[in-house]
Amino acid sequence: MDQLTRKAPNKSLHTKVFPNRDEAAAFIAAIIAATIRENESEGKKTVLGLATGSTPIPLYNELVRLHKKEGLSFKNVTAFNLDEYYPMQPSSKHSYYYFMRTHLFNKIDLDPQQYFLPNGALPEDELAAHTANYEEMIRKAGGLDLQILGIGRNGHIGFNEPGSTADSLTRVVHLTQSTKEANAFDFGSPELVPDKAITMGIKTILNAKKIILMAWGKSKAEAIRQSIQGAPNTHVPASLLQNHHDVTFVLDEEAASELRNH
Repeated sequence: MDQLTRKAPNKSLHTKVFPNRDEAAAFIAAIIAATIRENESEGKKTVLGLATGSTPIPLYNELVRLHKKEGLSFKNVTAFNLDEYYPMQPSSKHSYYYFMRTHLFNKIDLDPQQYFLPNGALPEDELAAHTANYEEMIRKAGGLDLQILGIGRNGHIGFNEPGSTADSLTRVVHLTQSTKEANAFDFGSPELVPDKAITMGIKTILNAKKIILMAWGKSKAEAIRQSIQGAPNTHVPASLLQNHHDVTFVLDEEAASELRNH
């Protein structure tokens, strides 16, 4: 496997660059599989934080392959998704619940009682209690062993848009126009993308024991450069990952193309 490993300015943050997204996804899937199997050998469950969108699809394809071809079991896994549009019915083809079931959950042996997503169908007056409960559920599960992230062109992680602070928890957020435009391919036009979403907060993400952020393509290159080689700041939410003790950015060549010394 041809890859480049380098250190970011923060010695706890690594980047790994692969020729293409499929090799990169296989690398991440191998880490997930090793985490699950190591915890199983110690009689422990694995708690995963999962992402949606086009970026993780190669990863989920590889996890399905590992399950079907190499016997990787998810029976001792609990999964929490980063986010969901609001308002959004779980049955909608635009929902992340539908996405996760289509691309991963329905194809592996993960117990349906052990995967969780924010509920985009709740009345507004129930959202505060719901988001607080989501945090509590993660805590009661033992915290996230491994959080998988993508990144938006504006540097957002989950739906933590620019301006999100390092102490933010799961909450309702307003989506920026750039995010709505980036996600419009799923809906047909930016005007049809919901204005709001429910997302894990930056602090929720940073509380994970290990974090892997993946990015593919030239359109993500500038956000990746700012996240890795810029100073941590709330204008580029992914740059706040530099404050974590164990973060790996897994990139294809195009996403890494703006990094200095690459």
